[in-house]
Amino acid sequence: MPVETDAQPPSNIGFIGLGNMGFPMFSNLVSKLPSTTTVHFYDVSSDAIQRGLKESGAVAKLDPCGSSREVAEKSDLVVSIVPEGKHVRAVYLDEKDGVLAAKDLSGKILCDSSTIDTATSLEVGEQTKARHPKAFFYDTPVSGGTAGAAKGTITFMLGTTDEDPNVSVMKAVIATMGHNVFTCGGPALGLTAKFANNYLSSSMTLLNAEMFNFAIKSGMDPRILQNILKVSTGCNRNQERANPVPGLSPEAPASRGYKPGFKIEYVKKDIGLAIDACDRVGAKLCVGRHTWNSYVEAGKDPRCAGMDSKVIYRWIGGDEEWAEKFPEKK
Repeated sequence: MPVETDAQPPSNIGFIGLGNMGFPMFSNLVSKLPSTTTVHFYDVSSDAIQRGLKESGAVAKLDPCGSSREVAEKSDLVVSIVPEGKHVRAVYLDEKDGVLAAKDLSGKILCDSSTIDTATSLEVGEQTKARHPKAFFYDTPVSGGTAGAAKGTITFMLGTTDEDPNVSVMKAVIATMGHNVFTCGGPALGLTAKFANNYLSSSMTLLNAEMFNFAIKSGMDPRILQNILKVSTGCNRNQERANPVPGLSPEAPASRGYKPGFKIEYVKKDIGLAIDACDRVGAKLCVGRHTWNSYVEAGKDPRCAGMDSKVIYRWIGGDEEWAEKFPEKK
């Protein structure tokens, strides 16, 4: 649902992680906050910190920090987004430089937007309560990819309830980076929603690739199939707006040489996390491991490695020059 709140962002906000998703999120944050706000930020890469200073378009004051701990000590609310669970553990649990190494985090709100395993997120949450009983840790993963992060249209999934008194303040900060926010019910349930979304999205990409490949090889213009699906039971947002077949969704990565985007290697990680989470709760999967294996093998293919995940169409042998066979009717 669209971000709505009457709350104001804190005057001191922290941001940790200026990677592929983090940097555009950070740029939106610091360019939309007023000059009366200070954003304290950190990344393990000094080049990323310099990029944050020089290329973020900041209106807010910027304070580059030397550690995650320093960011937390100076901020009322912290947003972190790093690649994997081991990085989240380093950000929060490092005994010297981690967020929880700070002397006093009373009243501070810690939002981790990383896509990681639920076990690590729950552990960080438990450690936060144990070491800083008056601090608040939330899983707040995001969806929408790097393009959405750049446009400020990403969706946030919060591992808490609507009744949580910190939600309004979190929304005030989120409003600078995304268009939608959902409260998911409790700790790690933001990640649960994220896994479900990415599992479905990646599976549908593969299914679309298979069926459009089938249509083309059968002699059918894929534009006709795309139009049929728009009004039929096979309709899905993926085939309409982000079709893996080049030329069917003009703004999609497939029509731009499969340039990332959401790298195919990330699908391996995300589906793997979803499978592990399902195993933890005893939720049976029928197609997940086959889908995961397809993306793993595609990521090993030098024609596909490092490219947007829609390149799975190339890996299954899809015809990328199909338009030559099906001239568009005038």
